[in-house]
Amino acid sequence: MADLIKSGERRPRWGVFGEDFDDLFQGFMRPMPRMFQEEGGNLIPAIDVTEQDGHYLVSAELPGVDRKDIDVSINDGMLTISAERRKETEGKDKEGRVIRRETRYGNYVRSMRLDASVDTQNVKASYQDGILKLSLPKVEEAKPQKIDIDID
Repeated sequence: MADLIKSGERRPRWGVFGEDFDDLFQGFMRPMPRMFQEEGGNLIPAIDVTEQDGHYLVSAELPGVDRKDIDVSINDGMLTISAERRKETEGKDKEGRVIRRETRYGNYVRSMRLDASVDTQNVKASYQDGILKLSLPKVEEAKPQKIDIDID
């Protein structure tokens, strides 16, 4: 709400600290978009990884991303999820004058190394309500084989 105060209006200051003290805490409780970005400027989707009987489940948050803009690949044991959220630009903003915009647009990229227990040939994916779900089946464990030996 502090952002809605007109620029000419000022709140009382803290005596000797003046504006420096207020500026120290300016935006302290606001979201920190840098926490969600890599150095290259890509957005990092939040993921959850769970282990279930026979497979791992990876859930990645990709809010506002269209299904056709998602790419999932596995190369040399590295799972990479990439997606792009595009801003719809059709002339002027139809919603009216923008006061504040915190919606992020750009490329999402997240990679993780898979271990040898994942059957990369049978990965299944689904996407609904901004959540990408990947089912990564485990490789069947080699069971010991019993060999009968006939003794003469």
